[in-house]
Amino acid sequence: MELGANLLDTADSYGAGRAERILERILREYRNERLIVSSKVGRIRGSAPHAYADRNIHRQFQQTRDNLYVDQVDIYTLDSWDFGPQDRYLGGAIDQVRTLQELGDIKAIGMRGPYIHYGATLAERSACAERFLYLFRLIKPDVIWTRFNALTPVISLEGEDLFGFTARHRVGVILAAPLAHGLLTGKTLPSAMPRLGPSGSAPSGRALSPRALEAISAGLRTLRDHFGDAPGVLTRLALRSCLQKADHGAAVVGFTHEDQITENFRCLGPPLTSTELALVDEVYAQIRTGIEGSTEGQGARRARV
Repeated sequence: MELGANLLDTADSYGAGRAERILERILREYRNERLIVSSKVGRIRGSAPHAYADRNIHRQFQQTRDNLYVDQVDIYTLDSWDFGPQDRYLGGAIDQVRTLQELGDIKAIGMRGPYIHYGATLAERSACAERFLYLFRLIKPDVIWTRFNALTPVISLEGEDLFGFTARHRVGVILAAPLAHGLLTGKTLPSAMPRLGPSGSAPSGRALSPRALEAISAGLRTLRDHFGDAPGVLTRLALRSCLQKADHGAAVVGFTHEDQITENFRCLGPPLTSTELALVDEVYAQIRTGIEGSTEGQGARRARV
């Protein structure tokens, strides 16, 4: 907290509640700080027929609040687009989170943002955007929680990117995985690549191809040539690229040990200039083009970064 972090993001499904209980220790230690607590629901079904069925959201919320030992959760996100056959539980889920908000148990309602895997067809991209927009109009969230980094495939929402769309609708954005699981820092080995599927799905599919990894490596070399090779440079560029996308956004970075948190904050430095940011965006766009090209003719590689 001393470094400036004030958003603590977790979910009931992270370690089956263990992550929330660990976070509770931090909240106790910094009880006088103004911290923003974010959690999610929609992955754990328990004894209910579906994660969003009946009053399961209320039950999971009570457990989350007990785990965190708080009276109010600042942001509570519907973490899945799966609302059962024919969206059977969608209306009930919306009613439950709105009731929690009206009672003052949560401040802001969140929903998961759009994401599509590399190699997706135009029809798949369009379907993803349409599904998101359909749910967005019904849920009317205050915040969008989404996986986003320099390698994320671009999805058009009513002719705008995610940041233009959310700004127009006055909705906040929380960006997760800004370092692409370490790929953008140059530290992750190909063998460590996640094997994950489309938004909200279980792990599946194949990792990025060697050609895609080479496109990433080539782009990172270009950035090193321009910005230098000091420790933390690539991390700074990846984080700054996300943080400077919009004034209404925040980024959350996962970590496995305390040193990573310190490194991420200390490498941030001042904001990138408009010229620097334009260069970084151009290189990242070239990387995305290289990844997309590596999937052509090979079927949809469902690697998520």
